[in-house]
Amino acid sequence: MSLKDVIRSITPKFLLNLNRQRKKKNVNESLNQQKTKGDVISEAQLINDLLAIGIKKGDTLLVHSSLSKMGYLKDGPKTFVDALLTAVGETGNILMPTSPNAVFQLNYIQNTPFFDVTTSPSKLGVITEYFRTLPNSVRSLSPTEPVSAIGPLADYFTKDHFNQLTPYNKNSPFYKVGEQNGKILYIGVTLDNAGTSLHTLEDEIVDFKYPVYYPTTFDFTVIDKAGQNHKVNTKVHNPEWSKKRKCDGLIPLFESENVLKKVKIGKADTLLVDANGFFKTMVNQYKSKGVTMYTPNGDKNVTTTK
Repeated sequence: MSLKDVIRSITPKFLLNLNRQRKKKNVNESLNQQKTKGDVISEAQLINDLLAIGIKKGDTLLVHSSLSKMGYLKDGPKTFVDALLTAVGETGNILMPTSPNAVFQLNYIQNTPFFDVTTSPSKLGVITEYFRTLPNSVRSLSPTEPVSAIGPLADYFTKDHFNQLTPYNKNSPFYKVGEQNGKILYIGVTLDNAGTSLHTLEDEIVDFKYPVYYPTTFDFTVIDKAGQNHKVNTKVHNPEWSKKRKCDGLIPLFESENVLKKVKIGKADTLLVDANGFFKTMVNQYKSKGVTMYTPNGDKNVTTTK
C-alpha cells in the first residue's frame, strides 16, 4: 500500500469528503478563470494534438480521460469526443470504459441489485457518461467493467463480454484492443487510477501467483438493451490486493520497451500506449522476472503454467 493509501485509510471519512469538495471547488475556479480569460480549447486544437502524437484515420483507441485536466473545453465532453471521432475517422474505433462502479468491486457487487446496460450510468467521469449515451454507442454487458464503443468494430469489441467469469480475458474489449493493434490513451490520468488494461495479465496467466480475485463468485442480474434479465456468474477483485497495486511503478518499464510515450493533449499530461506491446511486455516480464502491478520491481519466485 502506498503512503497516500495509508493516509487515506486512517483519515475520517468526513475529512476525506471535505478534501474532495475543496479540490473540486479549486478545479472549477481554475476552469472558470480560463474561460473568463478566453483560454478556451476548441475541437480543432484537440484534433491537432491527437494528430501530432500519431493518431490517424482507422485507429482503434481505448480512452481514459479527465475532462478538467485538459483545460476549459468549448462544449465540454462533446468537444473532446467529436475530436476523437474526427481524428480516427469513419473507419476508426473509439472505446471507453463505462463502469457503473466507483468503489471496490466487492462493495459494488454486494450492494447493487442489477446492472442495466441502458440506464446504469458510468461512474468514470462526465466524458464517459456522455460517450455511452450517444445514439451509435454500443455498450458491453459486463456487470463490473462494461465498455462502450463507437465504430465499425463496435459489436466485435463488445459482444463477447457478456457472461464472462472475469472481465479482462480474451473475450474482453481490453484484450481485443491489443489484438487489433490499437492504442490506449490516458489523458490527465495515469495507470494508478485508470490501469484497467493491466488486468489482462491476471486473466491470461493460468496460475497467476497472487490471489487478486475474491474467493467467492457472485450471481448478478444484467439487463440487456431489450429489457431482458440475465443471471450471470462473476468474480470480483479482492480489495485487500487492490490496495497493494503500484501501477505507476510500471511506467519506466513500458517506456524502456518503447510501448509507452508521454505526450500532451490540451493541457493534460497524457500517456500514449501501444496496446499489443503493452500486453506482450506484461506477459514477458511476468514470466521472466515476476513483474506485476503489485511487484513492479519483479519477483523471480513466480511460476506459471504458460
